[in-house]
Amino acid sequence: MTRRILVCGSLAFDMIAVFEGRFKEHILPEHVPNLSVSFFVPALRKEFGGCAGNISYNLALLGAQAVPVGTVGHDAGEYLERMRTLGIETDMIKVVPQEFSAQCFITTDMDSNQIASFHPGAMQFSSRNDLTGQKAAWAIVAPDAKEAMIAHAQRLQQSNIPFVFDLGQAMPLFNGDDLNDMIARADILTANDYEATVIQERTGKSMDEIAEQLQAVIVTHGAKGAMLYHKGSKREVAPVVADEVLDPTGCGDAHRAGLLYGLTSGWSLYEAACLGNIMGSIKIASQGPQNHQPKREQINRLLTEVYELDVAVPTLA
Repeated sequence: MTRRILVCGSLAFDMIAVFEGRFKEHILPEHVPNLSVSFFVPALRKEFGGCAGNISYNLALLGAQAVPVGTVGHDAGEYLERMRTLGIETDMIKVVPQEFSAQCFITTDMDSNQIASFHPGAMQFSSRNDLTGQKAAWAIVAPDAKEAMIAHAQRLQQSNIPFVFDLGQAMPLFNGDDLNDMIARADILTANDYEATVIQERTGKSMDEIAEQLQAVIVTHGAKGAMLYHKGSKREVAPVVADEVLDPTGCGDAHRAGLLYGLTSGWSLYEAACLGNIMGSIKIASQGPQNHQPKREQINRLLTEVYELDVAVPTLA
């Protein structure tokens, strides 16, 4: 039985700047109608990113067979080579020669809040990347061009491949009808607490009601852990205390990778959600979305010490 995981989403370069202050001290509610702010950012990094890239990176850390499904531009040669070096399959990544790869410009403050701008570039052509005929144990439809997310959801459903719907940064693109359609096709919904609130407002349904349509809903609450909605009940997934809190960029993607690994390994939904929390806590202690390199022994120790679970990620010989 295949354990391939199709990871549909953006592939991008992240330009990450750090503002050594707090946005809330500069973005005042009474001035929002005429907002004009500038942040001095002495630290700047260029990172490999994009949701599909980040999730695939974390899956590779766990030893899973990640297959990113996305589009890149003529400038992506270094990124593709890096993926191959990590053992990530790149056959489902299409190059659009006349475009740049997607670029995300992120500014993070000292409270780990983020302001981001995004240039889609080659991502605008993601819907043409047809995954019909692919085999996989699970898939995820992560933030991408709206047309691509909808197309991937339809094709995955037609191919009987279960998938996780992760709205994430694509939230502004989807109205209530769009969300209801995506949820009707998905098997699991993941969201952070803010996204969950927006989803409830736009669909007119509570998380409990949405979970009744799906295998599960998982809502993450940052340092407070997560909530698993499954079979008419709610179960808290305790947080994992991070060694440091350095950079939240890519934490959600790391969480989704842990969840997907568990799903394809025969773990329970709760066990998979626990691994998701662990991966997010490890990621936040590292700068950039793809620079953390935890040992599998560390991951297994946290599964035992924090959650008292018997499952484990196979360690390298």
